[in-house]
Amino acid sequence: MSQEETQAIQALKDVAMEGIKEQRRARRWGIFFKLFFVIYMLVLLIALIGTGASDGKLTDADEITAVVDINGVIMDGALASADMVIPSLKDAFEHKKTKGVILRCNSPGGSPVQSGIINDEIRRLKTEHKDIPVYAVISDLCASGGYYIAAAADEIYADKASIVGSIGVRMDNFGAVELMEKLGVERRLYTAGANKGMLDPFLPENETQVQHVQKMLDTTHQQFIKVVKEGRGERLKENPDIFSGLFWTGEDAVNLGLIDGLGSDAYVARELIKAEEMVNFTSEKDLLERISERVESSVRLMMGSGDATPRTVLR
Repeated sequence: MSQEETQAIQALKDVAMEGIKEQRRARRWGIFFKLFFVIYMLVLLIALIGTGASDGKLTDADEITAVVDINGVIMDGALASADMVIPSLKDAFEHKKTKGVILRCNSPGGSPVQSGIINDEIRRLKTEHKDIPVYAVISDLCASGGYYIAAAADEIYADKASIVGSIGVRMDNFGAVELMEKLGVERRLYTAGANKGMLDPFLPENETQVQHVQKMLDTTHQQFIKVVKEGRGERLKENPDIFSGLFWTGEDAVNLGLIDGLGSDAYVARELIKAEEMVNFTSEKDLLERISERVESSVRLMMGSGDATPRTVLR
């Protein structure tokens, strides 16, 4: 066998060995990622089970302060949706030991529909249970739709540094017409109905359609203002900025009549309701739903996602 043949055979052996090594490395990484995913799911499962078991409703106290959290963005399918909050409110009001109810609010706002449904239900339950006072207690933030809900309470309290207000309505969109022209891209949209393509971000604005949307926003804003005035009554100061969409610290909100005083949930339970034992009645999604949502959120963070669909929000 010539030297050239020997070198060629050796080169083929080297290539084969490298291929085998690469396969082994790939298998090891595959096993690693599978184990990592299993461990991640187990940790998530343990955390969720621990969270679900942390707020039991058993207590030796004769009277309790029932707590319902309004936490996060108020929207259909979220923890702060009407479907999740209303059953919690009913359980809180109907519990035989409940002396008072605290709405513990920490929300930037969200859907005016969901906020309105929750506000209506709080007022209905107050009528049914006239002997149970309702207090809203703001932690970090109670803006827009969050304040829409809080306005249904008999009294509202917050920390001096809490953010309160933002009584307004918005609809987000964008326009990319000039950008498309620069790129030489032509928008082709086919519709049945003269206004079916309204608010399309890739088409020039239509003034008639813009006026229609503005009228919708103004109507929703007036609904919001009406609810706040009904809830706060004469406590609201005469100040046009209150309904302008501005927001304030808790300290300033007291002076404007947006809230009744400064204090935490523990303060309200102890000093105002006179039932120091607080029991959380906030509903939670079942375990599988919470796991799937956590996994979906993780995937979205890794892959990135966006939604340019215009929607009306109290935020």
